[in-house]
Amino acid sequence: MLGAVLLAAGVSFLATPLVKLLAYKVGAVDVPKDNRRMHKVPIPRLGGLAIFIAFMFSVLIFAQIDTQTKGILLGATIIVVLGILDDILTLNALPKFAVQIVAAVIAVLHGCRIEHFMGFRLATWLSYPVSVIWIVAITNAVNFIDGLDGLAAGVSAISAGSMLVVALLVPDYNSAILLAAIVGACAGFIPYNFNPAKIFMGDTGSTFLGFMLSSISIYGLFKMYAII
Repeated sequence: MLGAVLLAAGVSFLATPLVKLLAYKVGAVDVPKDNRRMHKVPIPRLGGLAIFIAFMFSVLIFAQIDTQTKGILLGATIIVVLGILDDILTLNALPKFAVQIVAAVIAVLHGCRIEHFMGFRLATWLSYPVSVIWIVAITNAVNFIDGLDGLAAGVSAISAGSMLVVALLVPDYNSAILLAAIVGACAGFIPYNFNPAKIFMGDTGSTFLGFMLSSISIYGLFKMYAII
């Protein structure tokens, strides 16, 4: 478990400066154009790519890639590609929302779905749409809080850490590895994201973290408990 955290943290810390250079090259830069911006100079916003790379390194080495994990990783990859395009081109909300639904459906069809809630078992026909709504809602919730330096990365690391404790108590080894990788990836990125931030995670990072937290919360043995 510790190895997953340390590997993800190390890769994220080393990859972030490289991603920063890439962001400048492809034009993924947040230029302050109004008073809502806290920063006064252009800041690259592709930092989430470093978080994703670090997470994948750790997961592919330490986790068991079962059917549900495949669904989560495939959906997460779609989310990250969407985030990269949005950080570069600034996409409209509707196509982003549609792609998020597709990514959520992929994870749900691979078995990541809410089966129990508040002690009651959900009907199969109901669990699918409820699970998709849950994943998309949390994905955007994390995206919405990404407004202050270090906020989204810090909140995501704390959330993943809390869920990691639950996963170890259940126990659910694979969920714990996924969560440990998130904690490490965020920890390696945060030093560059403290105020004043040298790089933002952008939609690439915030939507990826939201997607992962929501998917893992209904993955494996988590779905058997009232974790939500």
